[in-house]
Amino acid sequence: LYGVRVVILEQLDKLIDYPRAIGLDDESLRTFQAVGLVNEILPHTTPHHWMRFVTGSGRVMASIEPRTDEFGWSRRNAFIQPLADEILYRGLERFPHVSVRFSQAVSGFEQDDDGVTVQVASPGGGASPQAEVRARYLIACDGGNSFVRRTLDVPFEGRTKPNQWIVVDVRNDPLGTPHVYMHCDPERPYVSAALPHGIRRFEFMVMPGETQEDMSKPENIHALMRKVVPHPEKVDFIRQRVYTHNARLADRFRVGRVLLAGDAAHIMPVWQGQGYNSGMRDANNLAWKLALVIKGLAGDALLDTYDLERRDHARAMIHLSEVAGDIFAPENPSVGKWRDAITLALNAVPPIKQYFVEMRFKPMPRYDAGVVVLPERDEEPSLARQFGASEDSPLGRL
Repeated sequence: LYGVRVVILEQLDKLIDYPRAIGLDDESLRTFQAVGLVNEILPHTTPHHWMRFVTGSGRVMASIEPRTDEFGWSRRNAFIQPLADEILYRGLERFPHVSVRFSQAVSGFEQDDDGVTVQVASPGGGASPQAEVRARYLIACDGGNSFVRRTLDVPFEGRTKPNQWIVVDVRNDPLGTPHVYMHCDPERPYVSAALPHGIRRFEFMVMPGETQEDMSKPENIHALMRKVVPHPEKVDFIRQRVYTHNARLADRFRVGRVLLAGDAAHIMPVWQGQGYNSGMRDANNLAWKLALVIKGLAGDALLDTYDLERRDHARAMIHLSEVAGDIFAPENPSVGKWRDAITLALNAVPPIKQYFVEMRFKPMPRYDAGVVVLPERDEEPSLARQFGASEDSPLGRL
């Protein structure tokens, strides 16, 4: 949109066509709006998508039902990521200065004072017709196992949860119930999530002693489904996949002319649906800053504020996702009994119940430091102090 020439290198030969992320928040919808594609994505979303945590006995111990729209859109929306990806991809057809190259894997890169030279190879290992790409900046959106981040030797610290989860996506929703249910069943925690277009996602914990290979066998998949649907033999499967949940954050998001974004910069458990949305925040934060720098309207130091503004927020989202996962499926089964008792008591306190229902625990997009709110120095107080800003000030807020 800013008129900047962009080359996108995609290792795969086409867009991924199976469901991945399923939650879109209000901030991401603002980003779709900003790039002129919100009307295309809305038919593929379910707004006001609530989330309920259910005990093994069937009691709803926590219900997240945000009905507010401070940022113009529903705070929680179900969506189908492949459809969103397709909309974004088609949206690039508006811009002749954008080139998308499939089957192009980054095999190396070198940066200097003026730009970055990227070596490109085909997935088969041979040299591609476009063996090099020269650019002012390189944005590495190459996933949690980022080749670029590893080449830069940027630490990616955090933890990997010991339990794996098997994800099963089905067509022609066999249940038809709305929203997301997090079943805290001590025998096997599982998730049941209604998605647009009659798709439903189930996620089952792989319990100690079970292997990924065993759980992926058709007879074991049917045994899992028998617990949650009336006729598992009639289920129309899209795909199944085993996931390990990671919580990791890159030590820095910028190294010279290379910037990390999305999963290359941070990965988090799925329990708050913030992985995809955090990547969207990265892109939204970075795009306008790069455009100003490339057009000579701002100095290169503006890009340092990308790390300053995004890294702490990503860390807060990782922590929130970890806490939600620990509440949903604690590693110690006895903790689950304490959780059930405590939530029963807390639900009787209206302010606490409202805190969860309205999703007030979600870290808000507020900058305490960055391009608008500068870090304080003794000789140079922050803008917030210069303008007498208080806790209620809009300065640094969305």
